[in-house]
Amino acid sequence: MATDIGDTVHAVDAAALTGLLPARPRVLALGEPTHGEDALLDLRNDLVRQLVAEEDYRTIAIESDCLAGLLVDDYVTSGTGTLDEVLEHGISHGWGASAANRELVRWMRAHNDGRPAADRVRFAGFDGPLEITAAASPRQALTALHGYLAARGDTDLLPCTTETLDHLLGADERWTDPAAMTEPDRSVGQSPEAGRLRLLADDLAALLDTQAPQLRAAGPRDDWDRACLYARTATGLLRYHHWMADTSPARMARLLAVRAQMMAGNLLALAERGPVLAHAHNSHFQREKSTMRLWEGPVAWWSAGALVNARLGDAYAFVATALGTIRHRGVDTPPPDTVEGLLYALPEERCVVDAARLAAVLGDALPAPRVSPGSATPRSTRPSWPAATGWCSSRRSPGADAAVRCPPSVP
Repeated sequence: MATDIGDTVHAVDAAALTGLLPARPRVLALGEPTHGEDALLDLRNDLVRQLVAEEDYRTIAIESDCLAGLLVDDYVTSGTGTLDEVLEHGISHGWGASAANRELVRWMRAHNDGRPAADRVRFAGFDGPLEITAAASPRQALTALHGYLAARGDTDLLPCTTETLDHLLGADERWTDPAAMTEPDRSVGQSPEAGRLRLLADDLAALLDTQAPQLRAAGPRDDWDRACLYARTATGLLRYHHWMADTSPARMARLLAVRAQMMAGNLLALAERGPVLAHAHNSHFQREKSTMRLWEGPVAWWSAGALVNARLGDAYAFVATALGTIRHRGVDTPPPDTVEGLLYALPEERCVVDAARLAAVLGDALPAPRVSPGSATPRSTRPSWPAATGWCSSRRSPGADAAVRCPPSVP
């Protein structure tokens, strides 16, 4: 068995990774089993550099606020702002404090310096403006979309004025109250004002589509792309706030589905301009349904990866990561038929595993998983959803003694 397993294992580099794939995917999704693990983030950064140089990937997208990420993109492409500023304000969830994320942004700026626009590497957040206990006010997205249409479109077709938007939005604190996550009656998402805003956001997004020939010809492609981002985010946020105020048993499933839809929409839009390397938790990329056990009970929803895969098919590829132990039926490694490959990262173990071949070798012979001796302990840099059930959980479960480890060195 050891020889057969060894045949599925390769040293980590871009060539080994892309060698698992029949062709370069439009979206290459690189997952992580837990947030904030330095070994995995350092591995991601190494692969970013290689995939940019060897496979012409020009967009790097991470699990972060899509609107805030525009600050980082401006910095890495044109030097706008400072590194400290964009890390603080341009990467959400507190992850701007990560040394690995700092190094990623620093490298992207250095790589782009002096290069023509077509050859620059772009940064994007593909998550919605959402945190675990709150969602942002739709003000930024709505007013930016309205401003774009007012400046370049037919103003007599606008469904409202900025003053109307301001009146309906009210104070942003009404929208961002963290108590609304567990107390739906604290949410303003189903207020008369929010209902009116949903209709206006839909009208503004429709106006963007119907005036696309005029608008796209009126300015740079980046301006159009950002206007589309504002439209997706405004409608998505208002939909999310609507379900924050819901009291039905389907509430959390709706919220998770809306988040996945926002993520998928952003990834698909990024993929229209070229190949995207996306990085997030494994559970956001799997093709099977994600599951999570919350205070209200278990919840299941289709992840962003499942939605992107439904649209792109073979142009979507998912490579999961784990922390050093090959687990055929474990909590950290996805079922092999849902991924193209698995990456393992520890100081002494960095390897790429062909998931399909691993499944063929191991079959159902591997007993319940355990943490290998010396494996890194997962940690999180921010509060997270209650641990998910199944393989996408960030928890480690005790199991049987037997486990198969990646060899410390591979041919």
